[in-house]
Amino acid sequence: MAAAEPAAAAAAASSEAPVATTTAEPKAGDEDGGEVRVLQSLRGKICEAKNLLPYLGPNKMRDCFCTINLDQEEVYRTQVVEKSLSPFFSEEFYFEIPRTFQYLSFYVYDKNVLQRDLRIGKVAIKKEDLCNHSGRETWFSLQPVDSNSEVQGKVHLELKLNELITENGTVCQQLVVHIKACHGLPLINGQSCDPYATVSLVGPSRNDQKKTKVKKKTSNPQFNEIFYFEVTRSSSYTRKSQFQVEEEDIEKLEIRIDLWNNGNLVQDVFLGEIKVPVNVLRNDSSHQAWYLLQPRDNGNKSSKTDDLGSLRLNICYTEDYVLPSEYYGPLKTLLLKSPDVQPVSASAAYILGEICRDKNDAVLPLVRLLLHRNKLVPFVTAVAELDLKDTQDANTIFRGNSLATRCLDEMMKIVGGHYLKVTLKSILDEICESSKPCEIDPIKLKEGDNVENNKENLRYYVDKLFSTIVQSSMSCPTVMCDIFYSLRQMATQRFPNDPHVQYSAVSSFVFLRFFAVAVVSPHTFHLRPHHPDAQTIRTLTLISKTIQTLGSWGSLSKCKSSFKETFMCEFFKMFQEEGYIIAVKKFLDEISSTETKESSGTSEPVHLKEGEMYKRAQGRTRIGKKNFKKRWFCLTSRELTYHKQPEFIERKDAIYTIPVKNILAVEKLEESSFNKKNMFQVIHTEKPLYVQANNCVEANEWIDVLCRVSRCNQNKLSCFHPSAYLNGIWLCCQETSENTPGCKPCTAGVPADIQIDIDEDRETERIYSLFTLSLFKLQKMEEACGTIAVYQGPQKEPDDYSSFVIEDSVTTFKTIQQIKSITEKLDEPHEKYRKKRSSSAKYGSKENPIVGKTS
Repeated sequence: MAAAEPAAAAAAASSEAPVATTTAEPKAGDEDGGEVRVLQSLRGKICEAKNLLPYLGPNKMRDCFCTINLDQEEVYRTQVVEKSLSPFFSEEFYFEIPRTFQYLSFYVYDKNVLQRDLRIGKVAIKKEDLCNHSGRETWFSLQPVDSNSEVQGKVHLELKLNELITENGTVCQQLVVHIKACHGLPLINGQSCDPYATVSLVGPSRNDQKKTKVKKKTSNPQFNEIFYFEVTRSSSYTRKSQFQVEEEDIEKLEIRIDLWNNGNLVQDVFLGEIKVPVNVLRNDSSHQAWYLLQPRDNGNKSSKTDDLGSLRLNICYTEDYVLPSEYYGPLKTLLLKSPDVQPVSASAAYILGEICRDKNDAVLPLVRLLLHRNKLVPFVTAVAELDLKDTQDANTIFRGNSLATRCLDEMMKIVGGHYLKVTLKSILDEICESSKPCEIDPIKLKEGDNVENNKENLRYYVDKLFSTIVQSSMSCPTVMCDIFYSLRQMATQRFPNDPHVQYSAVSSFVFLRFFAVAVVSPHTFHLRPHHPDAQTIRTLTLISKTIQTLGSWGSLSKCKSSFKETFMCEFFKMFQEEGYIIAVKKFLDEISSTETKESSGTSEPVHLKEGEMYKRAQGRTRIGKKNFKKRWFCLTSRELTYHKQPEFIERKDAIYTIPVKNILAVEKLEESSFNKKNMFQVIHTEKPLYVQANNCVEANEWIDVLCRVSRCNQNKLSCFHPSAYLNGIWLCCQETSENTPGCKPCTAGVPADIQIDIDEDRETERIYSLFTLSLFKLQKMEEACGTIAVYQGPQKEPDDYSSFVIEDSVTTFKTIQQIKSITEKLDEPHEKYRKKRSSSAKYGSKENPIVGKTS
């Protein structure tokens, strides 16, 4: 796959799971010397497209896929949906954004086997506009894709105006244009480009053009070339000269820099341009700045007026300024005591869920923080007990989308990722790759289908999955077992006369909201790389329905199914045997027990990440030159392995292994080492392993998860070489001995007390941001507490606080006062940092380049 998978570790099994990463933008220290981490993340869903332009001719359908791009760098790609003009993608994504960017773009492609894939249209959103679309599904009209408008990167330019005295004593002016460097140019066909620049002085009757040398295989070329232009006519000017004007108006002159990729035997590719008016030198003798590359004159104009179709997206972009840990102490303390607050509805954690527009925004960081500090079980127990008070029918227990159920859903995604992999992945792989027909709906059967064979196929898959699930209790994470135990006890107390509610309280989560969801959406839980095709989705849906009903039927001891479809009722009769009920109850007993599980003595390694990347060969090719080879990498909590193809996993001689305990450092590798982007190095007890990821997001995820899994290793390096050892010399420091200690301090990793899956400072910062964004509703809730305290009579009509759960107005009021006080104190360092950041990033600096003139 050419793009990154959306998650870095098993702990981030939720596609929305924020994890700590390196800073995405330049760091800045606060007044106390601590560093502020600027962390960007993007989560959401590529839902579907509609009304795409059909092919001309009899075959109008297209084979479509969609990509996500940071500027021009592709960082995610969906599966291909065949033969459709309204492709349904339904692919969720989550990733940390490791660099600055101008546009977040979504491209819809038409897959072409023999030629280059055709870009049908795009949705391009400026970074500053992302907040306008946050958290809601929106239909976007596809815009035409013009190669002249597809630009990224920036140029460092210096202009000077000199006075020269000619041989005859007259004075003329000379414009000096120093093109210093470019940064962040796009990849061309997956490789660094061969850029050059043309430098033109353009006026009403003038177009002088000069050209730099071509820089090979780099996205950050250092040109350092100076060009001279005469800008004022001398008295020796004659009409035999090129231009037919007596005097030039400097006010009308401009310098234009065009960046190109040298195509050698094919046409050069336009990379972007900037235009700088010469009159920027009106008050100064020199001008120096970074400029963002812009589209060509007509880059965004198109004579094509066709409706290209629409794309439905759900986008949530966040940018967090994470302060040093000491700032978050009061807010952490307030949140962590939430399980002990009586009633729990008066706690800071519960109030957060009440005031957020989208409860999921609150649940994501809240669960991670409470989980990190072992406070999640008592909190979920308390809020689930609140749910049970309003539950009148045992058959509907925990079926709603309350704070309790959402917290449990998120917890199961985080801690249950490895559990799902060891339980379901091999069977789901078999289902998705074998494509056996399983359709049993008479209306949907295709011509030639044998319904009895399809039933047997479906039953085989259901039995195999069911058997694996009910035998998996030893793999169920302890924290899930602890919560299931609490739910079971509370349900029994709430409905003492129902002997089956103790089972349905647990099955409503583990079957309905965990296994059944993972079966029908394996890509969401990273059990498969993409949303499966339509036929496989139909098979998975039928399996999921049956598994879900088996869990409910077994736990409730019902003698009939709840299916609405006649064909499903008939199919389910195959499973109405006592053995299934016994197996379900035994499984639910085991995963909701407080008994300590027996250890096998050798815990299984946790699968963290896998994917295809390029490694630099350690040996030599036949012509004596080292090269890069495509390999499949797999990281567990014990070892990093790589081999030729996934199917060779059983061939021990084809697998190369680096034990995690032997990793000494994981660092980025300078692009100049091999003229390749997105490279990193795994420094271990043998030779460094040089790896090239497919894009910046994927590289960032691998570096992050490798740093985390090896963070407590002994003998970790304090210094490293940021470049490679080539031809008997370190390119960075020019030392000749391969064993020379590193010349640059290692990047500071995550603090030793941060677990592999959770950065509690980042989660607390997110919660602070949510309180800040929801101050209006917090104020309304505060007013409601005062109103309730004063007026104790019956509520006759809806009011401003009827939607809030306020059981104890006095305690809730006090908590709100504490929240407001803490957030106000946190506002101060945030404001200081913003001011420092805006003043340090001068307009025209590399961090804050000038948005150049556009036509």
